[in-house]
Amino acid sequence: MGMKKCKIEVIRKTIQEDLAKEYGFEGINKCPWHRVGQVYYADYAKPEGFCDDAWKAIHQYVFALAHESKGPWYYDDWVVQEGVAIVCCQDGLRPTIFKITRTDEDAVRSYTPIPAEEQED
Repeated sequence: MGMKKCKIEVIRKTIQEDLAKEYGFEGINKCPWHRVGQVYYADYAKPEGFCDDAWKAIHQYVFALAHESKGPWYYDDWVVQEGVAIVCCQDGLRPTIFKITRTDEDAVRSYTPIPAEEQED
């Protein structure tokens, strides 16, 4: 079984007004990093131009979908569509929400692995 590419769409940018008012700097607004409607594709690695912190929060979902996980997530009480995950970055004041969809396109490894016998300890 090979890996598939995943489509990552920015579907919403939010701000938790009450938390931002209490804990954020004056004038804090929605995260400036991504725009709603942006689309990225990922398989083995973080897409070019994608926020590092957001990638840390969502990469496990990309990895699971890329490896063609089947069936509902968790305890059958989350996303009903197979091959889709709705996730957000870890910014508690102004999270950005992403839709990850497994595509039918095969992932292509963009690096050459070092054989075990050539690796340093």
